Amino acid sequence: MSKLQKPKRRRTNATGRNDGEQYAAFGYPFLQSPAWRSLSGPAVKIFLELRTRFNGSNNGKIALSWDEAAALLGIGKATVGRALEELQTKGIIIETKRGQWYGRRATLWALTVLPVDGIPATHAWKQWTAPQKQSLGSQADHIGWLTGPLQNRSEKIWSATEPVSGIIEGSIGSEMDR
Repeated sequence: MSKLQKPKRRRTNATGRNDGEQYAAFGYPFLQSPAWRSLSGPAVKIFLELRTRFNGSNNGKIALSWDEAAALLGIGKATVGRALEELQTKGIIIETKRGQWYGRRATLWALTVLPVDGIPATHAWKQWTAPQKQSLGSQADHIGWLTGPLQNRSEKIWSATEPVSGIIEGSIGSEMDR
């Protein structure tokens, strides 16, 4: 394009919208939240598929079945089920109407990052926190074990050369060995 030509402006259609591509914007608070950062790969794929089905007014009525998600995203149906459960547990989506296999109706979903029928977005993902990793015992137990004074120093400390008879009486071997 030369300096004399003006860039082409996108034309608007009869509804006042441009004819360009659609896009999905996500705010930094959502993308930096523990809920989003802890999502598995399949859960991210399913969330993005649900988000691309939002047309501006159908939140709460976004249809996606397990079969359709598995075929579109190249993952198994069981993985789709786990990913949808993960998204619901972390407050990112809500099931609004359960689908029916015999009626061939897909489950309807709502995204909590968007408003539903004029009701503001719930942002339930903000309340989710990552579960704490469990350790073996409390920190006080570990600290005391590492730094505490030795007690009962008068007790005999066993060595590898001394027999340990009587300590583990009858717990090793089978019944026939005894």
